[in-house]
Amino acid sequence: MTGHWDLALVGVRVLLLLMGLATTAISFRAYRRQGTRYLRDATVGFGCITLGVLLEGFLFQFTGLTLTQVHIAESVALVVGLGVLLRSFLQ
Repeated sequence: MTGHWDLALVGVRVLLLLMGLATTAISFRAYRRQGTRYLRDATVGFGCITLGVLLEGFLFQFTGLTLTQVHIAESVALVVGLGVLLRSFLQ
């Protein structure tokens, strides 16, 4: 039973990673077209959020870290990404 849930988790995380990469790429293209600071910051924010997803999966699968430690690492990346996004929205 656990094997099915593990497979579902990996599938959802891959989908989340692909969506994050697509969002970051679209944001980057918009930045290249417009050249505005807020689009640059948005690209960095989306990139940090996507990096957090990738980091969590990598750390959990390939290191000896506990689930709590892995979630902390992902949460730090999400906080940074959302902070950069918030800054871009407020400027």
